[in-house]
Amino acid sequence: MSRVLIHNIGEFYTGDLAQPTLPVKALSIEGSRIAQFDPSSHEGFDTVIDAGGLAVVPGLIDGHVHPVAGEWTPTQDAIGWVGNYLHGGTTSMLSAGELHTPGLDYGNLTPDLVTSLAEVTANTFANLRAGSVKLYAGTALLVPGMTEAHFDRLAAAGARLVKFLFYPFAQDPAEAMRYVRWARERGLRSKVHTGGVSRSGVSQICGFEILSWLQPDIAAHISGGPIPMCDEDLDRVIDELEFPLEICSSGNYASGHRAVRRLVQRGRLDRLTLGSDTPGGTGVIPRGAWRNILFLSSMCGLSPGEAIAVATGNTGRAHGLEEGLLAPGRPADLALCGPVEGSAGTTLADAVAHGDLPGITHVLIDGKAVVSGRSRQTPPPRLRPVMACCGPDFMGSRP
Repeated sequence: MSRVLIHNIGEFYTGDLAQPTLPVKALSIEGSRIAQFDPSSHEGFDTVIDAGGLAVVPGLIDGHVHPVAGEWTPTQDAIGWVGNYLHGGTTSMLSAGELHTPGLDYGNLTPDLVTSLAEVTANTFANLRAGSVKLYAGTALLVPGMTEAHFDRLAAAGARLVKFLFYPFAQDPAEAMRYVRWARERGLRSKVHTGGVSRSGVSQICGFEILSWLQPDIAAHISGGPIPMCDEDLDRVIDELEFPLEICSSGNYASGHRAVRRLVQRGRLDRLTLGSDTPGGTGVIPRGAWRNILFLSSMCGLSPGEAIAVATGNTGRAHGLEEGLLAPGRPADLALCGPVEGSAGTTLADAVAHGDLPGITHVLIDGKAVVSGRSRQTPPPRLRPVMACCGPDFMGSRP
């Protein structure tokens, strides 16, 4: 088991909305998990990273992506997108459905087809970490006529989510509610497309009325994906319902601002989660998770620590992940970053509050450096860490 020390930390972000920052100056990692904050001894470590005053933040979680096969996305005919998101600070992703699979006929989806597709993608992504990222795939697109046996198959394959996207809600609401219940009984969460139709043009419109009786576990892209529900419905979803709500970087900025401010006013920021809703018509956005954080802090009034916590702890908790929080015993998924040359202020907090993208030097997943020395998707920060490496299990390269 490798032992890693990160010390000389300038700012420390926990991912916990209740206490977004702590005065932590060092942390130790044993194997894949955080062992201690501010360990009494700095001796006996296989790898030592002098953060040089940079900030440590939890690895970002993209709660809404659309993978297909490994790092290939046919929607933008691009290869390598997952690894590029990693260099933007994203360490975990949740599939909102593998609907971009070439040749998939949205008008003729059957229970066996959607279940089989989810089984294939759940197994392939579980066996190969595309771009080193923890990508939780195998999200079935729910259709009429499914039985409990289909949900048993999804659970056995290790799926985490099911998704209402093409489902005809007016046809049989009782069936849709059964699907939510069957999913929960098997440890799966249900997510529902909200707002107007998606890029496909055949998804179902969903606003307050449907959400009020469906009661899913997560309402996807409430500010639009790409088109939001009407303002009146958005307000009622926030005021009258309780489940987590997702905002994506591909949505409507005005609706996103409206939703965040209303959640803050109601004291329910704990319900907010984030995603990118990419790859898709919006494109491939390696810095999409950070763009969401900057929007929340610079435009919606959240503190930098709160914005980071929404992107990490909130989003992880809504999807049932261990990741998203930096605390002893939690997975050692984190990034070192700070303001770049020319950025406002002298700290990460200054930059984020101003809406400036930070520079990333290191990204660790399960205690191993998967980005080391320089992110290929951000400018370098002003400060530069120094890494003395490396134990036999530490996969990063020297800076």
